[in-house]
Amino acid sequence: MSGYGAFAWYYDELTENVSYADRAAYFLRLVEKFGSSGPILLDLACGTGSLSLELAKRGCDVIGVDASEDMLSVAQEKAMEHPEWGILYLCQPMAELDLFGTVDTTICALDSINHLTDPALVRQTFAKVSLFTAPGGLFLFDVNTPYKHREVLGGSCYVYEFDDLFCAWQNFFDEETCSVTIQLDFFSEEKGHYVREQERIVERAYTREELSQWLVQAGFELLAVYGEDSFEPPQPDCQRWIFAARKK
Repeated sequence: MSGYGAFAWYYDELTENVSYADRAAYFLRLVEKFGSSGPILLDLACGTGSLSLELAKRGCDVIGVDASEDMLSVAQEKAMEHPEWGILYLCQPMAELDLFGTVDTTICALDSINHLTDPALVRQTFAKVSLFTAPGGLFLFDVNTPYKHREVLGGSCYVYEFDDLFCAWQNFFDEETCSVTIQLDFFSEEKGHYVREQERIVERAYTREELSQWLVQAGFELLAVYGEDSFEPPQPDCQRWIFAARKK
């Protein structure tokens, strides 16, 4: 099994250490710093919609896009608790983005770009974001760095245990493409016995030079690259880069 089928239903539990409120506040500080053309915001690869909700809570008109129907099912359930925010969810792959009009800011968070393991798909995604971004609009995204893939994720293994779930997480590193294959084995209790489900996900790390070049080719002006959700230049051992670009 591949993608985000079974993982969708356990995603929030396994990422409970992520503060979506802090992530939303950080990205909106970037919007304030660089200025945007309006309030319409695209949450690209929105997953289960946790970031979408935090952005909507802060006054943004949010469109959430994700390729996983299962992820969006979870997101829709959350959104039903706040219908007044009017979040629109669309099921689309990033590289096939097709909106009804333009947006003012696109945010692509939590290493979603790394899930595009073909450079051609990254370039196509950047081109699609550019196509549906209003002139002067912003494109903000984060990525896992090559350093993180090599030195932190690499061949690491993790175990997560909850009241209703046991998860074994194994990473396999490919030096040639700087990719990490993530194998997830879920064991959930059902009627007194455990049911096993498996997911396999691949993430690829790209260099700053590659990402910067592809942004410019797509019609963006690169404004800044920051490290670790800060406003500081990345250090050599930085695990996460944040890119800020403006549609020309």
